[in-house]
Amino acid sequence: MAKGYLALVLHAHLPFVRHPEHEHFLEERWLYEAITETYVPLLHVFERLVRDGIPFRLTISLSPTLVSMLTDPLLQERYSRHLGQLMELADKEVERTRNTPFHETALMYQKMFREIAHTYHHVYGRNLVQGFRRFQELGRLEVITCAATHGYLPLLMINPEAVRAQIAVAVDLHRRHFGAPPRGLWLPECAYGPGIDRFLKEFGIRYFFTDTHGVLFASHRPRYGVFAPIYCPSGIAAFGRDVESSKQVWSAQEGYPGDFDYREFYRDIGFDLDYDYIKPYIHPDGIRVHTGIKYYRITGRTNHKEPYVPDWAREKAAIHAGNFMFNRELQIKYLSQHMDRPPIIVAPYDAELFGHWWFEGPLWLEFLIRKIHFDQDMVELITPGDYLQRFPCNQVARPCPSSWGNKGYNEVWLCQANDWIYRHLHMAASRMVELANMYHNAQGVLRRALNQAARELLLAQGSDWAFIMSTGTMVDYAVRRTKTHLSNFLRLYEEIKGQRIDEGWLSWLEYANNIFPDIDYAWYRTRKEDMMVAG
Repeated sequence: MAKGYLALVLHAHLPFVRHPEHEHFLEERWLYEAITETYVPLLHVFERLVRDGIPFRLTISLSPTLVSMLTDPLLQERYSRHLGQLMELADKEVERTRNTPFHETALMYQKMFREIAHTYHHVYGRNLVQGFRRFQELGRLEVITCAATHGYLPLLMINPEAVRAQIAVAVDLHRRHFGAPPRGLWLPECAYGPGIDRFLKEFGIRYFFTDTHGVLFASHRPRYGVFAPIYCPSGIAAFGRDVESSKQVWSAQEGYPGDFDYREFYRDIGFDLDYDYIKPYIHPDGIRVHTGIKYYRITGRTNHKEPYVPDWAREKAAIHAGNFMFNRELQIKYLSQHMDRPPIIVAPYDAELFGHWWFEGPLWLEFLIRKIHFDQDMVELITPGDYLQRFPCNQVARPCPSSWGNKGYNEVWLCQANDWIYRHLHMAASRMVELANMYHNAQGVLRRALNQAARELLLAQGSDWAFIMSTGTMVDYAVRRTKTHLSNFLRLYEEIKGQRIDEGWLSWLEYANNIFPDIDYAWYRTRKEDMMVAG
């Protein structure tokens, strides 16, 4: 029997980006790149492991916005065309790179894109959510959810109804796509604040994650640190992130992804090659973008880069998987001597790290799972839900307010660059609650308008917009999205209150911002417990 457990947790999330007004929105490429470089490669890893009879248990959080995009017919069709262009470009690259050091890598991309196309079209019928559900039903994945639009919940708690709606909509969508309610929920940005767990309990959620200090600085000193969960007074379990295992993987400077043999992310043929050659495969306005075809390895700390060698990178991924496993064995060997139960090491990561930012990440993950199965008997892969079933008795303490952002609290999402958004979000949330309390059992056009108002509010609340403003990348787009959804909400509010709903405009909004087709505005109604929290 293993002496301890490793919980690998992947959080897959992208903001809802869907622009039916025209096809070439740069921001939609976020989804296309993640499908090509992360989501399908991860499914390929799971497929190979199942094929070879390798048992494993992983946890993956699929955010409601991501699930909505992966199942949207318009985005599915656009991605299909994008993938067709990639395959065409890869075929041309195979010819262009003959007799160069880049030819082997070009062949690798050609093969990879063809395999992705086969998986996307013929295995899962363009619906990758069905792929993750398949591995859940095989007992290999524990698929959990996140707040509806990744809203930063501690800063939304001024309107408790807004936090309830973020969770209610997420749980409902998850149940519809995965056939059962989620056992766990990834708090957006791992951001916890007092009272949030009460809403999780209301919707049957059993656990969530915090950053390390969220558990270590809890209301009572945790006896086992982050190596066992704690229960909030509500009975919901909080799992804390292990610093050592996390840093080894996500840190580009100190962790594995920065190894000189791995693929260099920033050198892409979309920027390197002659404009006339690459023009059909970048933005129609001539804006150079990443194509995903990159021929160089990290090489060193300077701008000088050497050609990428796939065999070297593969060998290094195997070495790093072995090193990661060895370090977890040492951790568990030590911890198990000082605990009355097997320790659990919780290692959560953004899923997009695996494949998109760290090209070899999925391969590393596969090597790690195989090594854990064949090469040792100290560590067992587990999910948090499984751990709670095996060890239901845990210490009670309330986590401290925290996040996994820079400096560990709210600063990234509440700073000089983005603080202006919150007075508008709070006002809109108050007005949404007002509408929900005013109209009971609304029908017809009125109900459609109320539901669309809820969608616009949720979309405005996404933490991604505040994050982008804080980091200074794509700021104009984040500001525009925030203002657009707030403006849409305010117009709907005025039209609903004035009983003069513009049905044509409403129909356009329902088509353009079609997230959460089964949303129910009634989630925003005030309950007695909400008044207690607000008080």
